[in-house]
Amino acid sequence: MTTKNLTLAEAHAMAETCLSHNGCDPANARAIADRMVQAEQDECLSHGLFRLPWYVSGMKSGRVNGHAKPKTEQLAPAVIKVDGDNGYAPLGQHIAHDPLVECARQNGIAALALTNMYHIAAMWPEVEAFANEGLCAIAVTASYPYVAPAGGLQALFGTNPMGFAWPRKDAPPLVFDQASSAMARGELQIAARDGHKVPVTAGIGPKGEETTDPNVVLEGAQLGFGGYKGASLAMMVELLAGPLIGEFLSIESAEDDAGRNGPPKGGELIIALDPAKFGDPDGFLAHGEKLFAEILKQDGTRLPAQRRFAARQQTPIKGISVPISLYDDIQALMP
Repeated sequence: MTTKNLTLAEAHAMAETCLSHNGCDPANARAIADRMVQAEQDECLSHGLFRLPWYVSGMKSGRVNGHAKPKTEQLAPAVIKVDGDNGYAPLGQHIAHDPLVECARQNGIAALALTNMYHIAAMWPEVEAFANEGLCAIAVTASYPYVAPAGGLQALFGTNPMGFAWPRKDAPPLVFDQASSAMARGELQIAARDGHKVPVTAGIGPKGEETTDPNVVLEGAQLGFGGYKGASLAMMVELLAGPLIGEFLSIESAEDDAGRNGPPKGGELIIALDPAKFGDPDGFLAHGEKLFAEILKQDGTRLPAQRRFAARQQTPIKGISVPISLYDDIQALMP
């Protein structure tokens, strides 16, 4: 596959320029570009520049507000709501970060309901940011109906990712960000683009047939990881990121899009916990390290995010490789 090498600064400038040209004000363009380049720096390619055409499509359709001004509201002592003003999630997440940290430190636990927004970025950046403040964090969001319920053949749930972060004293946080489906949607799309097969557990065709062709899965339905277990978690996320905070289910988000092929509108729930308020403020870090050490004693293991953190050290030096087809698509959207 032919690629084009870019520095992280070049990638950020390209993304910010493209977003600004297609309807974003400076604050939103910068926040979105930051998120995509974070993903590129960590070699999380399915959530990097790969997403830029999708961001643009939402604004060009008139569905997404590129000039969104998110507003924060305190609903209860430990509950914060951010109305995303019909814009993309990164700016709202940035605005909510400090209030949620303060709320968690005051109460021991705090929840953030992000509503009226579009979340198509990686989820690990927001939870990692809270772990860097010494907090534990959990985040969930829904998407479009891509995943069949256990035993079913029709897409109903979103891929519905979950993010988790745990702070560490002398190392980067432990972080994971994973879909409820066996494969993330972006990974499936990249496999289709690059002509790769996928595991038979990734999904089914339109008639429920087994397949390793990602194009057939994209026409049919994805499957939850671990069968009914992943599907149950996808259902949980639907409820937490939808009805709990007054936002769309995945099927309702698709109805709202009405075939325009834009990004999914919905909500995100983030829960931040301050370990200093949970009974072992002096020992929780060391106690967690005991678990991590036991994991790493076993050959072939690694802690979640270690691959990303290693890439994070290298990409500022070597740059990133962007498929030339994607680069050309982005250039076509530029001024």
